[in-house]
Order: sequence, then C-alpha cells, then structure tokens
Amino acid sequence: MLFSDLGLSDEILKAVEKIGYEEATEIQAKTIPLLLQGRDVIGRSHTGTGKTAAFGIPAVSSIQKGDGNSVRILILCPTRELAMQACDELDKFSDFMPWVKTCAVYGGADIDRQIVSLRRGANIVVGTPGRVMDHINRHTLKLDNVRTVILDEADEMLNMGFREDIETILGFVPEERQTVLFSATMPEPIMAITEKYQRNPVVVGVEQKSRTVDSVEQFYFDVPMGRKTDALQMLLLAYEPKLSMIFCNTKKMVDELSEQLVSKGFRAAGLHGDMKQASRTQTLNAFKSGRLNILIATDVAARGIDVDDVDAVFNYDIPQDCEYYIHRIGRTGRAGKSGVAYTIASGRRQVSELMDIARYTKAHIERRELPSRDEVMAAKANAVTEAVKNCVMSGKYERYAEQVAALEAEGFSAEQLAAALLGMKISAETKNVPEFIKPVFRPNRGEKGSGKSGSVKVEISVGRANKIAPNFVLGALVDATGMAGKNFGKIDIYDRFTTVEVPEADKEHIIDSMTGTKINGQKIKIKLYEGKDNRDSKDKDRRDYRVDRKRDFKRQRHGNHNTAGRRNSKRYQ
Repeated sequence: MLFSDLGLSDEILKAVEKIGYEEATEIQAKTIPLLLQGRDVIGRSHTGTGKTAAFGIPAVSSIQKGDGNSVRILILCPTRELAMQACDELDKFSDFMPWVKTCAVYGGADIDRQIVSLRRGANIVVGTPGRVMDHINRHTLKLDNVRTVILDEADEMLNMGFREDIETILGFVPEERQTVLFSATMPEPIMAITEKYQRNPVVVGVEQKSRTVDSVEQFYFDVPMGRKTDALQMLLLAYEPKLSMIFCNTKKMVDELSEQLVSKGFRAAGLHGDMKQASRTQTLNAFKSGRLNILIATDVAARGIDVDDVDAVFNYDIPQDCEYYIHRIGRTGRAGKSGVAYTIASGRRQVSELMDIARYTKAHIERRELPSRDEVMAAKANAVTEAVKNCVMSGKYERYAEQVAALEAEGFSAEQLAAALLGMKISAETKNVPEFIKPVFRPNRGEKGSGKSGSVKVEISVGRANKIAPNFVLGALVDATGMAGKNFGKIDIYDRFTTVEVPEADKEHIIDSMTGTKINGQKIKIKLYEGKDNRDSKDKDRRDYRVDRKRDFKRQRHGNHNTAGRRNSKRYQ
C-alpha cells in the first residue's frame, strides 16, 4: 500500500517522499489508520518491520498548530540508542511541520541540556523510563496534557526491570488517553499492562509468510560507522561476483552509492522509482546482458526483476521490513543454483536489527571478518600472475616477442621487463582497494562465544548510602551502553559501592560509557572490581539483586502505588 492511500496530510506525504520511502510496510499499513482514529493498539512486531514509522507518523500527524509547547505525546523506549533513533525519525516526519517540537531524554547524557530543551517547549517527548522518572522527580517534565502514550519494545523494557517505572509514569498521565504498545512477544506481564491501561485495544500483527531459501548462504560484517562504502568496495574486490545486486532503503542512497562505485571503476548503475521508464529499461537490459555487473536498487524498484544468474546480493542498508530481507536474498540462488547474501551492519543497533530479522526468517546469518587490504592485494596479485602464466602457455601474445628482444638489446633483462609489466597490471587491478583498518573480531552478544561465562565485575561508586536500588543501576547501564538488560548479571549493593557482573568482552566499552554519568542524581565513578568474592561478616549488609530486588523497589516507592501517594512520596518532592 502506498503512503498516499493512508489518509495522511500533505506535509507528512512530502516528508515521506523526501526521506525516500515508496511504500508502506505491512505493520505501517495496518497500524497508521487505526492510530489516526485514536484507537488503542497492540502491535505485535519485531524490529525491522518499520514500526517506528508505524507509530511515529500518526504521532506527528496528531500535533496541531494550536497545541502549544506542552507535552502531548510521550514515547517510552528501552534504550537511549532506540530513543535517539526514534526522535530522529520523528524529526524527519515533521520536516514540513515547524509547530512539531521533539525532545529526547535518556540517561548517559547531560540532563541540564535536556532540561533547557524541555523548558523551550516540546510537544513530543521520547525517553527511557529511568530518565523520564528523573525529569518527573525534578518537575522538569509535566505530563498533565498528554493525549497519547506509546510503549516501544515493551517486552524488552519489562525484561530490563522497568515495569514499576512504567506504571509510575502512567500514573502521571491523564486516564483519558490513547495507549499504544509495541512488543515482539506477548508474555503475561505485557498482557497485564494491556488489561490495566488500554481500552478495547486492536491487536495488529505481522505474519511470517515465508522463510529464506536454503540455497543461499548468509553472512554479515560489522564495520565502523561511516565506513560502509569502503567495506562494500572491499567485498566486491575480494569476492568478484560476476553479477550482483546491492539493496538500499532510499532512492537518495541508491544515487549516492551508484555515483561512488562508478567513480571507482565499477560497472554499476542504480534503479529506483524516480527514473523514467526508458532509463529503467536500458539499465535492466545492460544488467541482464552483463554490460553492467552491479545493480543498485530499492526494494520496490527491484520487484519484477527476473534474472537467474545473480550470484551475490549485498544489503548495504538493513531492510525496513523482515519480508524485504526475504525478497532481497531471494534474488540469488535461483534456478537450482547456489547464491550468497552479504549484509553490512554498523554498530550494535544495526546488528541487533539483523539478528531480529534472522529470528523472524529462521535463517542462520553468520558473522565474518572483513577481508583486509593486504589479503585483497595478495589475491589480486595472484590472479594477475595466474593470468600471465595462462597467456604464456597459450602463446596468445608471442607476436610481441620482437618488442621484448628490442628492449633486451637496450640492456633490460627479461626479469626486469616481466616485473615491470606485472607491477603495472597489478597496480591497475588494486588501485581502488580502500585503506581500511581491519576491525577487531569478537562475538556479538547473543552469539556463540559470548555470554556470562566470560564475565567480570565492575565497581560503581554509589551504594545504599546513596539510596540506590538495583533498577537504578540496571537502567543506567542500559541507557549508557546501549546493551540489553539481559547482558548484565548479578548486582550486589553495599553501603558505599555497587558491583555488577558484565561480559568480559564489553568491560572497556561499559567503563567508557558509564564514566561521568549519574545514577539517582549522583555522579559516579566506575572501575574493574578488585575485591574478593567471599566477604567477611562486616559485609552482611549486602543486597542480592535477584533476591531483594522487589523488596528494594517497594522501599523506594514507600509501599505506595496510587497516584496521589506517588506524588506525595519523598521521591517526588
């Protein structure tokens, strides 16, 4: 379904066109009309199905010119990275609506800047539960005029221990509101929230229609931010597919990538919906005939392309929709042939999205190391050497023996001439190999080889004396690092410090991310824990995260769960 068929305003449609989206995904087509009607919705949707636009477009559409600067939409996300991403998307959707003002609030960032932004006025606030609670506590975020609350990745927020925070936050929002919930799974705690806080919600799901084909091997590469094009170039040079397709999410990216690859000497061309039919036909014919061996396309533009000899597919962008991934890699491995699909990801969030797609499609997507520059250069040199040997054996260039003899007569040896000619050919073949520092390979969280078996403890410089509860610590870790709550182990709270089990492979990232952050308003220091696991009797005050978490929560809440009690508790004074 096209976005123009969803009853959206001209301002939204112009923004969507500017972004480059051509067609609504399944979850968008089902959800947007319901949210525009003001219905409560439960969206059963994995990451990678386009759910940010599914709730973001109606959220932006609901803001009217006369709404002023008070908060009308509140969006809760489990991690700061997701909150930042959602806020960026909302800014794009509201590009032609200057009266829409967004603000992202999350831990691990300067709260004073967020306070300034909130005071300037924001009618859409996107935040993590812990930081939203902090702003409520400081009276810098007022939710009296909120019309819509959106819980994004609700199951993940519950896994991270944010249930009581969410319920507390909802206690500050008017009861007459629209409540929207997106979750990949529907465990009992999720159902309890929907029953308590939603009114006759409509359940919207995305069904899995098919799975990826077994004849296609699937790999991915995790590369540094901003180096995707270099990585793609390295892969094209290393694997040398005879015919390949590269997929991007937007028409703009297709144009930019086409220009960059052509400038590096690749026989590539782009294909998207803005091209005239004559240009599209010409490009497709050139690709089918082999005059072009690289076709760069959007998902919609690639539909209907019937080429059986594509031996590799590259996902330059992570697909918007899991079904798009299935369609993309289905372009190779056809007509009884084998194929290979490569996905280039940058950063934890994109890798996480790809793993969600893997679970949805029931596919095994194996991580690989990117080939190094030296490896590609050596392979190119070997290929040139083999080609020269074949030419010598075939006698194809014997007619040039006279020129060689003339050069030898001038004092050049046959070895010198051969080395010079080989060097010229190898240099021409390798001139476009990018300078690329080979990233250090280590398993991502959730993959084989990672996990709590390789864990260490970190020490955080706040404890019981600072009125710290386990969920404060866990929320701060998740906000600061972008990691999922399940990656952290046992949390032990002492009088003056707290220890947390963390994956050993991530210890430096965690320490760097947490340094200088605040927990419950206290600026913290963090380092590797150097103490002993076996404590003496002086440490009987230790609180175990798994055992005492619920009791500690209640103590922080003063045992009161009604709205008036929360407003009058010491935590909110």
